[in-house]
Amino acid sequence: MATNASQKRKQQQRQAVIRLLIMTAILVLVNILASYYHKGFDLTNEKRFTLSDATKRMLKDMKDVAVVDVYLKGKFPAGFQRLSEATRERLRSFKEYAGGRLIFRFTDPFEGRSESEKAQIAKSLYEKGVEPVSLNVRGSDNSSEQIIYPYALVQYRGRHQAVKLLENHLGMTPLEVLNYSESLLEYKLASAIHKLQKAAKPRLGYIMGHGEQLGPHTWDLFQTLKQHYFVDTIDLTAEYRINDAVYSAIIINKPTQPFDEKDKFKIDQFIMHGGRVLWAVDMLRTPVDTLQETGQFITEDYGLNLDDQFFKYGFRINYDLVEDVQCNQIPLITGTMGNGQPQIELRPWTFLPIFTPTSKHPIVHNMDAIMGQFVSSIDTMKNAGIYKTILLTSSNYSRSTAHPARVSLSMVRYNPDPKLFKNPYRPTAVLAEGKFYSLFNNRMPASFLNLLRDSLKYHFKPHVDSFNSMIVIADGDIMLNGMSRTRGFSEMGYWEYTQSLFANKNFILNCLEYLTDPNSLLEARNKDLKLRLLDTKRAKDEELKWQFINVGVPIVLVLIFASAYLFFRKRRYAVKA
Repeated sequence: MATNASQKRKQQQRQAVIRLLIMTAILVLVNILASYYHKGFDLTNEKRFTLSDATKRMLKDMKDVAVVDVYLKGKFPAGFQRLSEATRERLRSFKEYAGGRLIFRFTDPFEGRSESEKAQIAKSLYEKGVEPVSLNVRGSDNSSEQIIYPYALVQYRGRHQAVKLLENHLGMTPLEVLNYSESLLEYKLASAIHKLQKAAKPRLGYIMGHGEQLGPHTWDLFQTLKQHYFVDTIDLTAEYRINDAVYSAIIINKPTQPFDEKDKFKIDQFIMHGGRVLWAVDMLRTPVDTLQETGQFITEDYGLNLDDQFFKYGFRINYDLVEDVQCNQIPLITGTMGNGQPQIELRPWTFLPIFTPTSKHPIVHNMDAIMGQFVSSIDTMKNAGIYKTILLTSSNYSRSTAHPARVSLSMVRYNPDPKLFKNPYRPTAVLAEGKFYSLFNNRMPASFLNLLRDSLKYHFKPHVDSFNSMIVIADGDIMLNGMSRTRGFSEMGYWEYTQSLFANKNFILNCLEYLTDPNSLLEARNKDLKLRLLDTKRAKDEELKWQFINVGVPIVLVLIFASAYLFFRKRRYAVKA
């Protein structure tokens, strides 16, 4: 009997060991499979973990391997740890559709490096567009400075592009900025891969010949555009046409001299042949140098001769200036201090509106505020087959001052009264799409049309053959950058007096991406991630309650289960006995 019992125990032990080995093997196998096959169910209301259709198509159509190096590895504050995990999760979802054509790595480029090597690596990263961010990390006893790189470097077919993972957003708390950054991860990473996939950059034409801006104040514009496009300057007065087979779009940036009918015809036929246009136009001259010298000026009409062409395309830029309570500030001398130095204060200047995009269109959705300077309003007309989308508007406390408008610095001495700004939501940037008709239809003599066709091999088109689009911005300064002797060239949208950087650059890049890329991934910008914050007061008041629920209840449930198990086990063997 003792021998049988001993053999039975040994057999039970062997079975237990076998079960343990089988369970261990299953767990190892499941983990291995999970590392290769990532699958999840998105139960969030805003579908934060679901990729857009455009991103899925792009990832499935990849022809080569993309390598993504994320420089968020190490010990970071909680916010950056969360951003790191969100980036990892997003790249895992990319891999579901790209498969082996996507490789991503989280690395610390400075780990185990000497100081000289770190300096060389930092220089190399900077040349690739990866810039450091300095953090002040507070400990229990002291604080220290930590340098991190919230970037990813995407490499594809020998080319690379840096992706900034942490965004800035005016007026947002750190938690909101983090949430905002997470919402843009899909678009930024997918857009970088998409741009690197293109065999050649699209080509843009920068129109000249009518006093358009070109020089120090467009330095940042051209530096930015050359990263994504080939840009040619085109003297419209010297060309007989704009080649739509070469240029995906043209930019008309703050012209100051009239367009004659020949040049308007060239632009018109470029549009009719399928070309896209980004207009940034001031109808009124607002001489800032006169304002600085005399403290005031009166607006003047540039006389651009574009009204009939704009009207034909479905919009009109008004001869007015938009004033907005939501505006930038300028310095004003308000007195003298005891040491004889002037006392300077920053005062709101309503002619420098700040636009906070509210449209759900992907060009501006989830975008930071945009700075304007002496902006006009835009009216849209009803044109069959042309659809207008308002991209930017003034705030609910705004108004329009008709031309001729007197602008004086004396206005700055008084804070704007919102009650006086009764013309809200004035459109200042509009997207027009659809079937455009030529301004010159039935206006050109047959002899001229024959000359075009026979000698120049260029056919006049009375309308576009398919869907076309253009964007008009009633602000000729929106693409310009400032400059100073001490700082040098600044970025588009940088306001030196408050040291604020607005989203002018991103807005222009999104406009051009929408116009030039039919497979644009701007759809991915439409994602909204709701920030669900804890009620701090309630959390503090109910701290013990939730501690008990989270810690005590699981223990109680385990004890109940164990007691029930022992009870039924004892009862079972008692019956057998």
